[in-house]
Amino acid sequence: MHNIRTVFRREMQGYFNSPMAYIFLVIFAVVSGYFFTNTFFLFGQSDLRVLFDIVPLVFLFFIPAVSMGLIARENNIGTMETISTLPLNTYEFVVGKFLAGLCLILLGLAVTSIHFFTLMSVGTNVDYGAIFSGYLGLALMGATYTAIGTYASSVTENQVVAFIIGVFLVLVFFMLDKTLVFVPHTLAGVLQFLAVDYHLSNISRGVIDSRNLIYFFSMIGFFIFLTIQTLEVRRWK
Repeated sequence: MHNIRTVFRREMQGYFNSPMAYIFLVIFAVVSGYFFTNTFFLFGQSDLRVLFDIVPLVFLFFIPAVSMGLIARENNIGTMETISTLPLNTYEFVVGKFLAGLCLILLGLAVTSIHFFTLMSVGTNVDYGAIFSGYLGLALMGATYTAIGTYASSVTENQVVAFIIGVFLVLVFFMLDKTLVFVPHTLAGVLQFLAVDYHLSNISRGVIDSRNLIYFFSMIGFFIFLTIQTLEVRRWK
């Protein structure tokens, strides 16, 4: 755990010692705020449904951008060779990197809580259960995409390539349940279960089913495992 905390702190310092974290948080707040205020003041819609609808689309590009340098940057500047000589196993390195990326995403979600307090301040009847399940679903989706982005960052030394791979992979898992009409009926159920948006929709409706939780944690574990195996193969080449 000590090594994981060390990697985590180092990565978080790297985020906030550069403009990247601030740019991400500001743009994330502006985009989410724009859509919330439009529906709240112009259309009189006093809930967070539009926020829960727009954030998954923002995640498709923001999370690969946040995670593209997690490992690719280390490969590019040659610090992976130095890191490999430290008393640090690959699992600790990958998990520390993943948690740092996830932390930044969760900070972005925390910024949007100002919209929740806005609803409370104007006396709106707030459905706390729906808001909790909506944020839980977004957090799990964010964690899944961060794991995918971490894997994408491990397969190349080029951060732009890592970003492109990350966007492609998250788009695939996001779009799977949008293509069901084009596939045989026997495959439709499988593709639907593999689709991130399908499970997010279930949780956002307040249906916190164990199958949805198992899906998200399995996806996170699978891509962290792939990342570890990719780095192990590269280490012994």
